[in-house]
Amino acid sequence: MTLRPATSADREVIEALIFGILRDYGLEPSPETTDADLADIAAHYSGNRGSFDVMESDEGRIIGTVAVHRTGDDLCELRKMYLAKELRGQGWGKRLLDHAIESGRKLGYRTMWLETADSLKESHRLYELYGFQSFVPPHQSDRCDFSMKRDL
Repeated sequence: MTLRPATSADREVIEALIFGILRDYGLEPSPETTDADLADIAAHYSGNRGSFDVMESDEGRIIGTVAVHRTGDDLCELRKMYLAKELRGQGWGKRLLDHAIESGRKLGYRTMWLETADSLKESHRLYELYGFQSFVPPHQSDRCDFSMKRDL
């Protein structure tokens, strides 16, 4: 498995992966709001002191995504961390989260936060293991019902 920066050419595969996972958990994709960033990954991430990376299998198939999005001078948001169903529970989610935390540090952020939905139980345990704690953000996206943050 390798991690690499996402490109515009990856958009359709990324959307199919993320939207499929959301639907598996009973959540609806929001291409006009919460997921609008996927329409122009470069502008929303690399062009805005952030990163959006994909995890590829040895065969070149995109099997995971993870992003760091700038929300303030010292504050970033963990976004779009998704992993193909057949790879969950094997440590790949930890690799994605380790990568995101390191990316946030390298980009100069001091705090990382995230929004998530209650139905994504597996990720909650992982975030808690990594020291994320519940907090109330200034807003939440339409499909999320709680937020967490941690110092980097």
